[in-house]
Amino acid sequence: MKYKLLGKSGLRVSEICLGTMTFGEDWGWGASKEESRKIFDAYRAAGGNFLDTANLYTNGTSEKFIGEFISSASEREEIVLATKYSLTTRKDDPNGCGNHRKNMVQAIEASLERLGTDYIDLYWLHAWDYLTPVEEVMRALDDMVSAGKVLYIGISDTPAWVVAQANTLAELRGWTRFVGLQIEYSLVERTPERELIPMAQTMDIAVTPWAPLGAGILTGKYLKPNNIPSGTRLKETSPKLNDRNLKIAEEVQSIAHEMSCTSSQVALSWYKSKKGVFIPIVGATKLSQIQENLASVEVELTQGHLLRLDNVSKIELGFPHDFLDKPHIRDIIYAGTYDKIQNHRQ
Repeated sequence: MKYKLLGKSGLRVSEICLGTMTFGEDWGWGASKEESRKIFDAYRAAGGNFLDTANLYTNGTSEKFIGEFISSASEREEIVLATKYSLTTRKDDPNGCGNHRKNMVQAIEASLERLGTDYIDLYWLHAWDYLTPVEEVMRALDDMVSAGKVLYIGISDTPAWVVAQANTLAELRGWTRFVGLQIEYSLVERTPERELIPMAQTMDIAVTPWAPLGAGILTGKYLKPNNIPSGTRLKETSPKLNDRNLKIAEEVQSIAHEMSCTSSQVALSWYKSKKGVFIPIVGATKLSQIQENLASVEVELTQGHLLRLDNVSKIELGFPHDFLDKPHIRDIIYAGTYDKIQNHRQ
């Protein structure tokens, strides 16, 4: 396992993050405590040090399991522990959810207790609520850092303009800035390339994609005839299970056969080609799954492979990106000198 700097920070995290939404069976699926421990141990044995959970995951069981697994002082010191707040843990309570200070304070105290620790390495805002002022969020998170309860902060499932506004405000006022951005991003979900990823690259924010295997589509399991639902069942199983994404899965599988590896390993190796810091969050319900996915660090795709994956999965960036990329528009913006300008920031 290699390590990467978490965005604009000096924190070293492993190139694969262990997602633990599967730790616990409270939601009717997931891994038992025994299997979760095996998954955790395999990840640690491979050199992994970056754990991702949230206060809501399996009704708090995920945090409790992790708290037990890292209970020794040496283990806690080595682990980069990340959890989240924002989503509801108390139905019908308008202040039992959201991005505001009251929920933040209540959520972090409850998470610290379940995790059995007195600080969080990376605290994520889980999802933007469109109600809380940006300045309230950033000041409250900075207070958590000043109090020693949080070391670094990140933001998940939020529009690019909000993240940019938040970090600019924090920089101007001397508050703690977001160093991580958690988003859905994979070969079957490339729409973040329109705004979120360029923003992260420009502001030196690390990207930690969730669902890197496209809800299982990129594993190739739906390419087996008996595994593809028909009619309305296909849409009910996954809104992403469509003809376009199955074609992407076929190309991934084809490359996997050529490289004598698995489709999952190809899909995870794809992130290595991205500019900036990309750390996929990989979850598992079985020991064999995490072992397979951890082996992706040994897979190196060629430029030819990357071109094939890009061609089969590319999207339209839309306005203004496609408009500004038109040759005649470039010509009048750059006076016909675009190809003569060496842009080291591109």
